[in-house]
Amino acid sequence: MKLALTLMVRDEADIIGPMLDHHFAQGVDVVIVTDNGSTDGTAEILQGYADRGLIDLRHDPLHRKQQSPVVTAMARDAATVHGADWVINADADEFFLPVDRSRTLREVFELLDPGIRSFLVPVTNLTGAPAAAGSGIQRLVYRDQRPEVLLLATGLHAHPTADAVHVGDPEVEVIQGNHFVSIASNGLPPEELAIEVLHLPWRSWAQYSHKVEVSGRAYDDNPELTPSPNHHGMRDYRRLQAGALLPFYLLRHPDAAQLAAGIAAGYFVEDRVLADALSSPVTDVPLDAEVLESFERFAPALRDAEARSAAAESRHRAELRTQRDELRTQREEFEAAAREREATATATLRAVEDQLTHARQENELTQKHVQSLETAVEELSARPEVRAGNRLRRLARRGRR
Repeated sequence: MKLALTLMVRDEADIIGPMLDHHFAQGVDVVIVTDNGSTDGTAEILQGYADRGLIDLRHDPLHRKQQSPVVTAMARDAATVHGADWVINADADEFFLPVDRSRTLREVFELLDPGIRSFLVPVTNLTGAPAAAGSGIQRLVYRDQRPEVLLLATGLHAHPTADAVHVGDPEVEVIQGNHFVSIASNGLPPEELAIEVLHLPWRSWAQYSHKVEVSGRAYDDNPELTPSPNHHGMRDYRRLQAGALLPFYLLRHPDAAQLAAGIAAGYFVEDRVLADALSSPVTDVPLDAEVLESFERFAPALRDAEARSAAAESRHRAELRTQRDELRTQREEFEAAAREREATATATLRAVEDQLTHARQENELTQKHVQSLETAVEELSARPEVRAGNRLRRLARRGRR
């Protein structure tokens, strides 16, 4: 069994080394990486892994949100070039691992039935205290399992979308974001072989503000992609352009009181599997105390505003879903009526055609019968006895005159 991982990265120097080391330790055989024009040292870190023969390194300097075609090409090469049986398509801040920590990824995939073909892996954010800079591996050690009503107050509308894992296939297509593939799923792994992803999307203010900027510019540079105006990345990009992103970065991290309440309630759960196994390439740098104090003064009002805004948006989305459902129902009813009318018209047409065919057949038979009678008359008329009889009748008519 050969397990492959694909990775498209840009400016992830604070996390890329630990991410690769984690997956090698988990038994991944092949890692195909495309560097997307990094300028923060990521390319040099990757080159070091490539020089040791650990990764298949590629370069694509375009910044046009072309993740789908790039990852699709890597996923196909995983099958055709490297002979992968299973393929994981990951981001640099995603750490795949078995739910059963006594196993490795390799051990799980060796036991998985390839007949499953593809399946979705749930993603859980790790959170903790915010920071000005740093990898955050030892700082962000709490699984964020907040209910939606509390998540809305952070400016988020939902937990992360699951990632797709699939068998090696030379014709696979990977959709933007790695959340869906063209290979249909035939089920999920059994519970004892379940896999999850631990996600570190907001490691520091320096990392996140830079990510928002380059992502927003990439969308601006690719007019073929039209994200929703309410897409979380584009909302944050507009906030960055307005100089208002920092409070929203801070909003996503629980303060001490929120963390304590969340731990007691069970929706912040400590998970140190990464912190205990990996080191942080970039040392954590605390945020300025005055910045935090200023934020804390208006944080309650901001959380309340975000919650109300998100709730209103959720209601709007629900209304749109209802309208879409109603329109779908109306369309289905119209299409059903149209199909019924078409079926009736078709049946009527076929009945008329059958009648016409029958009439034509009867007409042909009638014509043949008439012709047969006419021929018989002609033949009988030509017989001598008939002709003699005819002469006698003519003579008799003359005599009566």
